[in-house]
Amino acid sequence: MQGLGSFVPLILLVVVFYFLLIRPQRKRQQEQAQMQSSLTPGSRVMTTTGLFATVAAVEDDDVVLEIAPGVQTRWIKAAIGRVLTPVEEETVDNGKDVPDTIADETVIDTPDRRGDEGSTNTKS
Repeated sequence: MQGLGSFVPLILLVVVFYFLLIRPQRKRQQEQAQMQSSLTPGSRVMTTTGLFATVAAVEDDDVVLEIAPGVQTRWIKAAIGRVLTPVEEETVDNGKDVPDTIADETVIDTPDRRGDEGSTNTKS
């Protein structure tokens, strides 16, 4: 009975590793493979190296990406990091008028280099 008690912490450690590390990683790999298999021409993508492009053609394990008008390169599907979705631009209007220019004289209340806490610096 004592021998079984010494294996319980080891078994718990394996279970914790499975649920915290192995299972989420496997799920991410499955989602990545599903995303890569669902690529279609015209999709905006970002590669794992940070290159933004549009899918021009999809072949067996390859994807032809158009990085600029008339410039196409061939990549493997595993190099596609994510598919980008277009985001609508939102205009932020808090009801406040924001001036287009900064006034000639701006007062900035910051401590100077000597550590004086209450000093005021004026910028012209």
